[in-house]
Amino acid sequence: MLDRREASSSGDRVPLSDLFIGFLKVSLCGFGGGVVWASRVVVEQRQWMGEQEFAETLTLCQLMPGPNIVGITVCVGAKLRGAIGAVSAVAGFILLPWTVGLAVGGVVLQYAEIAVLRNILGGLSASAAGLLIGTGLRLLTPHRSRRTALLFAGLAFAGMAFTRLPLPIVLLALAPISIAVAGRESARIR
Repeated sequence: MLDRREASSSGDRVPLSDLFIGFLKVSLCGFGGGVVWASRVVVEQRQWMGEQEFAETLTLCQLMPGPNIVGITVCVGAKLRGAIGAVSAVAGFILLPWTVGLAVGGVVLQYAEIAVLRNILGGLSASAAGLLIGTGLRLLTPHRSRRTALLFAGLAFAGMAFTRLPLPIVLLALAPISIAVAGRESARIR
């Protein structure tokens, strides 16, 4: 896995078409936000990043304004091919799915009062929530041996799920504390 990533950074450039098609797949399969499929395509299938690097990229994108998945798309494209890679990845992520989404959205809005359609959308949203929880657990995997990382993940989850605090407030509250704790841990190890 490392060999492929090292090769792609040292000369074997990822084709722009691969970025376009990879993120087109993420967008077409990624109901509920796409982070699940982005992880699957970027880490597992294409091996453009490792789990740790993807988790760090996702963390960075959560701190920036805008949708996380678009930030991930830009970061992966830029890492692999620079600005043109970012444009290619974003085009794959947005172009065709945006068109399909507008068409389907228009039909759904026109027939929104039909109970069967509401039930289908309710089932899809529950499935998307399950996929998002699964991705969160997968992103936590590299940190499973670090108790403090698990503690802060649990606190962040509780802060959002049970107290219904918005993500920026949870991040602002937990980030300084977690950074201080991580600093103390690394100082103690040295």
